[in-house]
Amino acid sequence: MKKIPLEILGLSSSQSQSGSFALILGEKTGNRRLPIIIGMFEAQSIAIQIEKINPNRPLTHDLFKSFAEHVHVAVLEVIISDLKEGVFYSKIVCSDGATTFELDSRPSDAIAIGLRFGVPIFTVESVLSEAGIILSELDENAEDSDDDEDDEDDDNPGEGPAKPEPTPRDPSGQVSLDELTKMLAQALEREDYEKAAKIRDELNKRG
Repeated sequence: MKKIPLEILGLSSSQSQSGSFALILGEKTGNRRLPIIIGMFEAQSIAIQIEKINPNRPLTHDLFKSFAEHVHVAVLEVIISDLKEGVFYSKIVCSDGATTFELDSRPSDAIAIGLRFGVPIFTVESVLSEAGIILSELDENAEDSDDDEDDEDDDNPGEGPAKPEPTPRDPSGQVSLDELTKMLAQALEREDYEKAAKIRDELNKRG
C-alpha cells in the first residue's frame, strides 16, 4: 500500500451546519485537496495545536499524549486509510519499542493526536481518487466560465451584465455534470470547502 503524504492547509467554519468545520488537507506531492467535515471540539483541538496555544487544562488529545508517554508508547504516523459510504476511516500507528500496532480512529482525533506528536499524516490513493479535489482542473474550468461571461457582456454594450442562463439540467431534472463542476470551482474559489465537499460527493455518486 503506497502512502501519500498530506499537510494541513486550514480550517473553514461550516456555513450550514452549526458546530461543524471543514478540515482541508493537501497532497504534498500533488495538487489534490481532501476536505473532511469535523466537529467543533476536534477543530478547536487541531487549531490550538497549530497555533501553539497552551490551554489552561489539558484537552482529551493532550491527555492521550501524556498517557502514551507515561507508558512509553510513541505515535509514529497517522493514516487516513479508507472511505466507506461517505465516512472517512483512519489509523494511528504506534510503537512500544518492541512491537508496532495500529489504533482505529476518526481522522479528526487521529490528526489532533498526530499533531501533538509531530508525526506525518498520510492517506492512500483509493481515498484521494474518490474524495480528492483537483484544483488545477477546476481553476481552468472557472477561468473558462469567466471568459464566457465576459463574451456575453460584450454582446450587450451599455445595457449592464447579460442575464444569467438557466442552470443546465440533464433529462432526469438534475443539475448537469458540467454545471456541478463549475459550482465546485466557484465553491473552492470562495473557500467554501463544506459546499465543495458536498458537490464532490454528488459528482462521485454519478460516476
